[in-house]
Amino acid sequence: MAKLIYVNNVSLDGYIEDERGAFDWFPIGDEVFAFHTDLLRSAGTLLYGRRLYEAMAVWETDPALGAQSDLTADFANAWQAASKVVYSTTLAAASTADTRIERQFDPDVVRELKATASSDLTVGGANLAAQALTAGLVDECQLMVLPVVVGGGKPGLPTGIRADLELLDERRFQNGVVHLRYRVLPN
Repeated sequence: MAKLIYVNNVSLDGYIEDERGAFDWFPIGDEVFAFHTDLLRSAGTLLYGRRLYEAMAVWETDPALGAQSDLTADFANAWQAASKVVYSTTLAAASTADTRIERQFDPDVVRELKATASSDLTVGGANLAAQALTAGLVDECQLMVLPVVVGGGKPGLPTGIRADLELLDERRFQNGVVHLRYRVLPN
C-alpha cells in the first residue's frame, strides 16, 4: 500500500503563511529546491486544496518558469508527471493535464487511492492535510522548517488534533533549512 505524506514548508514558529497570507519569506536555495524536486518525483499523485493547486499549476501553465534553469525544468517535469486531485467547491475546471476535481474530501476514496497506487501520494495545503490527519490517513509528515519567525498566520499543522510521531530522518541544509521526516503513529 502506498503512503500518504503531508509535505509542507513551515516557519520556525510553525506557520505556512504569514498574517497577510504571504509565503514569500522562505529561503529556498538550489540545494533545498533540488531536495523538493526529489520529494515530488517520488509521488505519483498529489492531493491539493484549491489555493495550493492554483499556486502550483504555474509549473505547467507557464513554460517560462521551467525554462529558467535546469533545476526549474526538472521540478516542472516532476510536477507535470504526477496526477493531481484538487479538492474544491469553487474551481470550475482544472488548468492542468492529468488533474481531476473533487467537490468534497472523502476518506474512503483516499483509502482506495492509497490501496491501488503504485507510488506514494502527497497531501498539500493545511486545511486538506487536517482532514486527512483527522481521518487517520496520513502516514508521514515531512516538514521543511525555515529559519524565520513570522509571528502569526496559518498554522502548518492543525489545531485540535492529537498525533504521536516518530522521527525517521532529519537533514540540515547550508541555508539553515531543516527537513524533518516523521512517521504518524497509530492511535
